[in-house]
Amino acid sequence: MCGFVGYVSNEKEQLVRNQKKLVQKMNQSIVHRGPDEEGYYVDESISLGFRRLSIIDIENGHQPLSYEEERYWIIFNGEVYNYIELRDELVIKGYTFQTDSDTEVILATYAEYKEKITAKLRGMFAFVIWDKQEKTFFGARDQFGIKPFYYAIEDEGLYVSSEKKAILSVIGNKELDQVALQNYLTFQYVPSSNTLHKTIKELPPGHYITKKENEEMIITKYWQADFRPVKNTETIFAEKIKNSLYDSIEKHMRSDVTVGSFLSGGIDSSIIVAIAKEFNPKLKTLSVGFEREGYNEINLAEETAEELKVENFSYTITAQEFMDEFPKFVWHMDDPLADPAAVPQFFLSKLARKHVKVALSGEGADELFGGYGIYNEPHSLRLFANTGRVTNYAINYLARLMPEGVKGKSFLLRGTTSLEKRYVGNAKIFDEVEKKKILTNYNLNYPYKAVTETLYQQTIGYSPIDRMQLIDINTWLSGDLLSNADRTTMAHALELRTPFLDKEVFKVAQQIPANLRIANGTTKYILRKAVEGIVPDNVLYRKKLGFPVPIRHWLKDEMYDWALKIINDSQTDHLLNKKYVVDLLNKHRVGKIDHSRKIWVMLTFMVWHRVYVEDKEEFLIEPLSYAVKQ
Repeated sequence: MCGFVGYVSNEKEQLVRNQKKLVQKMNQSIVHRGPDEEGYYVDESISLGFRRLSIIDIENGHQPLSYEEERYWIIFNGEVYNYIELRDELVIKGYTFQTDSDTEVILATYAEYKEKITAKLRGMFAFVIWDKQEKTFFGARDQFGIKPFYYAIEDEGLYVSSEKKAILSVIGNKELDQVALQNYLTFQYVPSSNTLHKTIKELPPGHYITKKENEEMIITKYWQADFRPVKNTETIFAEKIKNSLYDSIEKHMRSDVTVGSFLSGGIDSSIIVAIAKEFNPKLKTLSVGFEREGYNEINLAEETAEELKVENFSYTITAQEFMDEFPKFVWHMDDPLADPAAVPQFFLSKLARKHVKVALSGEGADELFGGYGIYNEPHSLRLFANTGRVTNYAINYLARLMPEGVKGKSFLLRGTTSLEKRYVGNAKIFDEVEKKKILTNYNLNYPYKAVTETLYQQTIGYSPIDRMQLIDINTWLSGDLLSNADRTTMAHALELRTPFLDKEVFKVAQQIPANLRIANGTTKYILRKAVEGIVPDNVLYRKKLGFPVPIRHWLKDEMYDWALKIINDSQTDHLLNKKYVVDLLNKHRVGKIDHSRKIWVMLTFMVWHRVYVEDKEEFLIEPLSYAVKQ
């Protein structure tokens, strides 16, 4: 796992004068992604920088790397798990190699297939290839968006990087994107290809960039997630899933350094650990929890580790530590990510890095195999399908008149609201009515459903469960889970690998009918069947816990003064109605309604604004001075 930066200049003389200084400044901001070494390549057209975390071919895998007598140059972040097989194919075609790295295999594959390279790669990747002979820039991001890829088009040229902060360090235009902020309040992350800075974009998953010298940049989609259910027996589906997981996990464990695995009390990480330990019986597992009853999965993780006969290391997080480290977490995330579960993963990565250099994790299992309880909703709301439009409209109108917190209100509202309007992904924090009260500059032309509208149009005729899962794969997965996974692990120079998010595993998952993903009131039904006898039954059918974080309780007690100080000190009055936010905090503290997720969205943005806009370095470097001492 590594980090890259690059700059393609439109002004040759400027590049010659400033090339090394510019990329060095960009590269310095992502040292955490690759502390082992740095490298640079500069010619009259392009300037590339790289930070390396050595995982494969430690002696020879230096970057930027060249191929074919320095015609092709690459900077690459990620891992290609089928590089051995690709290399063998290319050797037959006459290609030769000087290293054992997957990076050189990517270059040779590009030399052979050019833009069609993405169809050949199995792994997680973001990379830039410069063809010095053809003066062509090519950049690509993996299908699911496991690895990040940012870019900015300025008058002077094109900037690219693994993290947004690298581009921010050198460009002049840092205007905030009001629409992105508006969407953030609903999704708890910035969706789509936007960021909170207007000029900086994120290359979407499954896309690549091409740019020839003196020509406009072109972005092309090369892959789109889709479900294509086929008829088959449970037994056959289960066997296909099991085989694909064994194959994926084996390949994800290819490394020249120690590989471990995250382990919670849930099924996804347990599946990975159960299979991974067959390839490495000395597998190390890592777990974290909180010092509050009901929010500590460490005991469950330790029980699972004992049953699977693997070593486990754990750490208990305190509320004070949570507050102390929060500004650092926000800085590493680039854009605000208000998923409370992201912060414990920051601590988990810190723990893991003390024991391993690579860790496996279960991201993607829920989205591919139907693991969220909300996917049961179409079944629970089926009675509203026959009540008629007029009746549903009347029920919806009356439900809106009911006071907040009244039992049944949410059920009636969801049942009488179309899927396209009610479901925009796993997180839906603020609706349009409340955003009008919070934002000083609300734009009614950009409601939250505009983000998912195209996806719903593309899935007309699909089952409701298929549509919900595809919404999550195309928004929540990359925008929240994978962004969190990359930044929290890279903050501690830890490489994270996600075996469920493998193109071969997805080929199996996309064939499974919705009624086998969600069946008999059970989520991930067929996935559980596939690993029966591999994962202990008491773990396999354990209720999904997620990554519980006690912010509901903390914001009433230990974190109340801390949160209030963040709100009062924040210089966001021109953007937000801070009085409304304070009222939310106070209502949460004394009332029965849980506003913690809404408050967390606001706190995360305010801390982000302080770090990235107000530029309060002391807030980042010395967070203890800002935390409220108990």
